[in-house]
Amino acid sequence: MPKLTVLPHPELCPDGAVIEDAPKGQSICRVLLNNHIDIEHACELSCACTTCHVIVREGFSSLEDASDSEEDMLDKAWGLSSTSRLSCQAIVEDADLTVEIPKYTINHAKEAH
Repeated sequence: MPKLTVLPHPELCPDGAVIEDAPKGQSICRVLLNNHIDIEHACELSCACTTCHVIVREGFSSLEDASDSEEDMLDKAWGLSSTSRLSCQAIVEDADLTVEIPKYTINHAKEAH
């Protein structure tokens, strides 16, 4: 199984993490959540927000192309990069991945409270 490396994030993963056995066929978001990295996912993994936005620093080309719906959502993400993906839509394949969780996220439901 491929390895998923998570770069340090001040709140969610201060020391970073290496997930040695990321299951092929699962979304990056699901892999993170299953390994106690509580990335935001306000729309419950349905490609309806940008809270699970990640920047794929290594292994980007191994991922399937983003759908038009995902591309439309990504246009609204904070800190958008050419290798940005919604982690709920990016499916782990054979290659090792390194991801960065941006420092900020846009979560309108959370901000309204």
